[in-house]
Amino acid sequence: MLKYIVDFYKVSPMKSCSGETLSEQKNRLNRLQWSTFLAATVGYGIYYVCRLSLNVVKKPIVEEGIFTETELGIIGSVLFFTYAVGKLTNGFLADRSNINRFMSTGLLVTALVNLCLGFIHSFVLFAILWGISGWFQSMGAASCVVGLSRWFDDKKRGSFYGFWSASHNIGEALTFIVIASIVGALGWRYGFLGAGMIGLVGVLIVWRFFYDTPQSKGLPAVNVPKAEVHVPDTADFNRAQKAVLRNLAIWILALSSAFMYISRYAVNSWGVFYLEAQKGYDTLDASFIISISSICGIIGTMFSGVISDKLFGGRRNMPALIFGLMNVAALCLFLLVPGVHFWLDIVAMILFGSGIGVLLCFLGGLMAVDIAPRNASGAALGIVGIASYVGAGVQDIMSGLLIEGNKQMVNGVEVYDFTAINWFWIGAALLSVILTLFVWNASKKSK
Repeated sequence: MLKYIVDFYKVSPMKSCSGETLSEQKNRLNRLQWSTFLAATVGYGIYYVCRLSLNVVKKPIVEEGIFTETELGIIGSVLFFTYAVGKLTNGFLADRSNINRFMSTGLLVTALVNLCLGFIHSFVLFAILWGISGWFQSMGAASCVVGLSRWFDDKKRGSFYGFWSASHNIGEALTFIVIASIVGALGWRYGFLGAGMIGLVGVLIVWRFFYDTPQSKGLPAVNVPKAEVHVPDTADFNRAQKAVLRNLAIWILALSSAFMYISRYAVNSWGVFYLEAQKGYDTLDASFIISISSICGIIGTMFSGVISDKLFGGRRNMPALIFGLMNVAALCLFLLVPGVHFWLDIVAMILFGSGIGVLLCFLGGLMAVDIAPRNASGAALGIVGIASYVGAGVQDIMSGLLIEGNKQMVNGVEVYDFTAINWFWIGAALLSVILTLFVWNASKKSK
């Protein structure tokens, strides 16, 4: 049984060329590259719909008395912690796997979990299933990054990585608009059902259009000299992955990403709740405002790789600093300005989304992938991923505790004091910027 599973997921065998002319081969490579890239972008965006469904329904769940804010924080953190462990393990596994099957499996399981959650009121069972979903969620990013490394050369990878990273924001926008509309019309249970159905559609897209390796399609390996073309063995992977583990710059980038993820998921996980509880918006309006950050993040992420490749010669440090400071400024505008200002909240989310969109691309993976061996991209992403989502998990627990701990009943109405949590979120964003400065020349030294 175990041997069958290993054989099912191992890298596809090489196929001999089919006698095509050089021009025909080039055209087919281009078509399969675009198919893989678009399937990765759409598929991983749908991963996010299945991951963020809980964030839209927190207030209705609390209002129905099903779970408390602290319990929701614990549930959210369970996903982040299992996701963090999965990012590390599945990052290493993805380097050695058939990424088509690997990515399809993860999305299928997380979609099925969402279909179940609308019927569950047990805190323990809900947390267990959400945790299972988190581990399988971690199969997505690793598969996509390995796919980009296999199908695109160094000159194009930064740009395509940037465009692919917009899938995060596409998924967030779909969640905060489509799933929020379903919840507003039909109730929170149907939010999970809708996310699950969208996930199943995503499985079909990935299975059909996301390809494993160029060699498995009878094409030459991309970005590898002909003399080096072979199926990598265990020693190749071990050597490259050990180099990643010994690279201090990758670990510092991972810590910087962890603090960035605290601020990112503070808004994604609790932004709707914050706007409802602190500023009095309803679920649909609050979700709309948060969705603005996701939409703007698409633009920031899509052009992050292009900007760094074209304007900064492939160096990511300066744009990472600029957009890191933008992230801090946006959170200050969103959280510290007193009163309810609809358009000011939108401006804050425009700045926040643009900043996070770029940082997701750079701190969330590309800067580490740049300084890692080519056949250890998944390992580099795994190290950054485990740190990032441990940070996100700690954020969810701390946010839930601080929100519930600073809640009072005033004339029969729940009133929240967000002062402590505001500084927690802003401080994390600032620490992320500071840590980025410690690896200012890491990419240049590595090369």
